[in-house]
Amino acid sequence: MTTSPDGKSLGLAACTAIVVGNMVGSGFYLSPAAVAPYGNLAILVWIIMGAGAICLGLTFARLASLVPAVGGPYAYTRLAYGDFAGFLIAWGYWISIWTSLPVIAIAFTGVIVDLVPALGNRFAATVLTLGVIWAIVLVNLRGVHAAGLFAQVTTYAKLLPFGAVAIIGLLYIDTSHFTEFNPTGQPILQSIAALAPLTMFAYLGLESATVPAGDVRNAERTIPRSTVLGISIAATLYVLGTIVVMGVLPREQLAHSVAPFSEAAGVMWGRGGALAISVAVVVSSIGALNGWTLLMGQVPMAAARDGLFPPLFGRLSSRGVPAIGMVVSACFATLLVLVQAMGGEGFASVYRLMVGLSTMTAVVPYAFCSLASSLVAARVRGGLIPRVTPIELIAFIFAMFTLYGSGAEPVLYGLVLLMLGIPVYVWQRRNGGVVRAETPETAPGAVTRPAVP
Repeated sequence: MTTSPDGKSLGLAACTAIVVGNMVGSGFYLSPAAVAPYGNLAILVWIIMGAGAICLGLTFARLASLVPAVGGPYAYTRLAYGDFAGFLIAWGYWISIWTSLPVIAIAFTGVIVDLVPALGNRFAATVLTLGVIWAIVLVNLRGVHAAGLFAQVTTYAKLLPFGAVAIIGLLYIDTSHFTEFNPTGQPILQSIAALAPLTMFAYLGLESATVPAGDVRNAERTIPRSTVLGISIAATLYVLGTIVVMGVLPREQLAHSVAPFSEAAGVMWGRGGALAISVAVVVSSIGALNGWTLLMGQVPMAAARDGLFPPLFGRLSSRGVPAIGMVVSACFATLLVLVQAMGGEGFASVYRLMVGLSTMTAVVPYAFCSLASSLVAARVRGGLIPRVTPIELIAFIFAMFTLYGSGAEPVLYGLVLLMLGIPVYVWQRRNGGVVRAETPETAPGAVTRPAVP
């Protein structure tokens, strides 16, 4: 991957790799076990959620074509709804990122422990989990170019074995495993609502290419293309992969599996197949960690440049990365890992709740951005606000239904977590935060350039 004359180092391949790498993570290769009790309905919901995700992706693609702004969902929300809404989305989206890192890192550790049982103790597992988090942070501290190149290598390396399972595995499925449509006995709508957050967790990251917009070559074209392409690749992999795993493993066995893809590969191709998938899971986890770590610094940096986050999050290192913000975020992720490792069951429950909140706080920006295109278009181009398109309406309904399916507790605590950001907003406004009223001529710069002291 080369750097263009204007210094921007992320092209179509790198942006697509970031999208696919962030989406195809632990939410994908653990999901067949989670959705197994729902039978064939789970496959239908994967397709429905994929269609909703593509509608969201098209919405983000339109936003990126209007204003390729650093910060992705935060930048678009601020431009459409104002500073306070933008701050809340930046706050929640940032939290969702650093609370996701431990989940991905623990999935990585689980596979390593499965391959090397001698590491199966709490201390070794904790060291492995923290080690991979900070190793990826160090890669990202070397610059966006290094992070983008790393994303390409890890993403395209893992697609081969997962693609083999999803495509070649179709020849091994047992059709008798697909005789029950909804074995739970629950009403269809209730079952779909329960499946929505389970599948949505795997689609998180669909907006990833919009966040580092300042480092993307020809952003107006590259971001929309990479977003739609990345979502399409991931959705195809999800649907076909779930069909194969459910068709190879009996539902009772699958529901209790901790490594469904590895077990399915073992049934089809023996120990070698299972080992190949385990290696792919390791690579996949590292790739997802890399992509989320890249975004972890970009979102608060964009908010800090607009005077909505403390200035330290906007400071760039000599390599042009928001190093302080990235390290601070990684420290919070480290704290979650230590709480989970050192605490009792009560602490573990809090940790699981935070993981659930990471999904909820990531979906809220989707709801805001799904209807933002018309407002952004009017602000950037001037004139009347265009009509909301059917695709944007579908994207909004998709996001709201996922929130509904998340359940009352995550939504309640997620709201509390978002409200805890209000003191930070007030403090920042009082201590020099600059809030500018955008005009059609200044809107793009208002979200991509640092605030004037």
